[in-house]
Amino acid sequence: MTQSAPPFSLSSPIAELLTQRYGEEVASDYPVIDNPAIRLALGHRSVRAFSSRPLAPEVLPTLITAAQSASTSSNLQVWSVVAIQDPEHKDQVAHWARNQEFVRQAPLFLVWLADFGRARQVAEQHSREIDGGEFVESVVLASVEAGLAAQNAVLAAESLGLGAVYVGAIRSHIRPLAANLKLPPQVIPVFGTAIGYADEAVAHSIKPRLPQSAVLHHEYYDGATQLPAVDVYNRALDAFWKKQSIEHPLWTAHILNRLKANPADQRYELRSILNDLGFLLR
Repeated sequence: MTQSAPPFSLSSPIAELLTQRYGEEVASDYPVIDNPAIRLALGHRSVRAFSSRPLAPEVLPTLITAAQSASTSSNLQVWSVVAIQDPEHKDQVAHWARNQEFVRQAPLFLVWLADFGRARQVAEQHSREIDGGEFVESVVLASVEAGLAAQNAVLAAESLGLGAVYVGAIRSHIRPLAANLKLPPQVIPVFGTAIGYADEAVAHSIKPRLPQSAVLHHEYYDGATQLPAVDVYNRALDAFWKKQSIEHPLWTAHILNRLKANPADQRYELRSILNDLGFLLR
């Protein structure tokens, strides 16, 4: 049986979430099906200020159980995660994450890893040689798996009333972070996730996203939809920043600036870093 979307109402809770996610100009274009899981996904917000409230001991195994329930290619399970809770260790890791204070604040910081080290150990145990970890495909595969696992964990955390934020800044200092975490060859940090209870004294708002016409293509890619959608998004995001009383450039200016190579950022040396950490990238 095909499930149809319920009648769309501008006063419904799902409509309010859609308005926050897409802005008022296009939110009513998406008559989505309303259920608790959809509301949870739509309500995601990045939390960059955490309270001092500790996490229950059951939280970490719950999040990892959710993470391990994500899809894995050919059941290879080529990812791992390092859970960092010790305040001194978090302080060290925060240094390698552009010194962002919320990494120190969060009671739990997870470093997600692309991990072919486990497969290498299995190969050595069985006196076999494998070279699957030496290809670009290996890094892509393991990074995708880490991302899928992390998103499951974040959704689980948010279902428990926790907040989270992803931290790509750890890739700016992969070499020292890998040494700090004692990573073996063919294991690399991909990104981090800070998790804890949000400090509700600090505003954490749902940031608008591009209209669906920018990201959804029917049957074939249609580049003609891109620039009109970007114009709509510039207006929606600009309204969001003004509501936050934050001076911020238009999204188009932001991406043009952000996607320009920065020689000071080690992320732009990633090929040589991967080679150093055992990925030959054939």
